[in-house]
Amino acid sequence: MIGRITGTLIELSPPTVCIQAGGLGYEIDVPMSTLYKLPPAGQTVTLHTHLAIRDDAHVLYGFATPAERSAFRALIKVSGIGARTALAVLSGLSVEDLADAVERQESGRLVKVPGIGKKTAERLLLELRDKLGTIPGPGRSDGMPATASGSDVLNALLALGYSAAEARRAMATLPEGRSISESIRLALKALARA
Repeated sequence: MIGRITGTLIELSPPTVCIQAGGLGYEIDVPMSTLYKLPPAGQTVTLHTHLAIRDDAHVLYGFATPAERSAFRALIKVSGIGARTALAVLSGLSVEDLADAVERQESGRLVKVPGIGKKTAERLLLELRDKLGTIPGPGRSDGMPATASGSDVLNALLALGYSAAEARRAMATLPEGRSISESIRLALKALARA
């Protein structure tokens, strides 16, 4: 499996980019959210990738962040949602907006994405309900705000029986630089007030 590619961006022809790495030119399909974050051609770029192997092709999909790739992987597991539709969703909504729409069960945001009708939006909301809470946030690998011990605190809250959405809301209230035990204590206080 190809998990990440770092190389020189040699061509942009949306939704496909070409990255030269190790003497090979990799054609990678990306959502518009990733495309907007790319530097000009000729610059070095790193993409987090997902390789889809089908009978007729091997297709590489690239994402600016691990969160986008995780959201893509969650989307393509939904019945009736293919890679093109998943890219369209990520082109129309940020990962944070998608997670918020799922948490609030707001189909209105999803139907604004081309190719997503009301029934498809409702299926997405239903099937993604418990899956998006573990998607990493921007620049992070654990999905939590920038605290030194975010993943440990998240795991502790999940182990105590709180949902991913509840844990995420509690984590958003935590100040930075606290110890793990102090962060857990503050998160539990926040959850008790909610």
